[in-house]
Amino acid sequence: MGAEAGGASQAPVGKPLSPPKNIDPINGYRLWSAEYDETPNPLLALEMRALSERLGDVSGSRILDAGSGTGRWMNWAQSRGAHVFGVDACREMVLKGEQKPGLAGRSAIADIRSIPLRDNAVDLALCSFTIGYLPSPGEVFAELARVSRRFIVSDLHPDTVRRGWTRSFRAGNQVYELLHFPHSITAIDDCARMAGLVPEWRIAASFAEPEREIFRRAGKENVFEEARHVSAVLITVWRK
Repeated sequence: MGAEAGGASQAPVGKPLSPPKNIDPINGYRLWSAEYDETPNPLLALEMRALSERLGDVSGSRILDAGSGTGRWMNWAQSRGAHVFGVDACREMVLKGEQKPGLAGRSAIADIRSIPLRDNAVDLALCSFTIGYLPSPGEVFAELARVSRRFIVSDLHPDTVRRGWTRSFRAGNQVYELLHFPHSITAIDDCARMAGLVPEWRIAASFAEPEREIFRRAGKENVFEEARHVSAVLITVWRK
């Protein structure tokens, strides 16, 4: 199962898929950006369900999405009265987000290890499915701690890597696997402590009935029962 389950598009009928091809994250998301929002993704749905239930009232809060992509979390937060800003290294993904109502001019094309914001600029930062694309989480934790008082990191649970899950998508008859770096929970916790952070709470979220239909639409309902017993997404909230 690909971590980005669903794929950018289905292969043409009667045409077999080519062997997976490795691709770096920026070029991968550049290729995927055109259809990213149109592709149902059970991992993103699971994260949204698990995290939005815990975020509570964000009205009036200043929120940064570090690794904002097409603005999924920015859109969610702004619709609930938050003041939002996003940064992402992939120009094509940022431009897709800028087209959404109210998000024009709210994003910057930048590396999340060097965020163009002053110290303590936001109340909350969110880093969603991005840590795994960087070789060392330490730089990201230090930068998020600089610009925010509190932040959330979510990514594939390390258990999924051990089970052979990949970060992948499909374009035409080609499957692309995004290059990534597996980080253990211990390594993540060590980086957080070095940045002077303490955890508020952590959840290991698993698929449930709300995600079944997404598996079915992706033609993967046959693996749903197995997948629902795996801790798929690890979400941790840190504060200074």
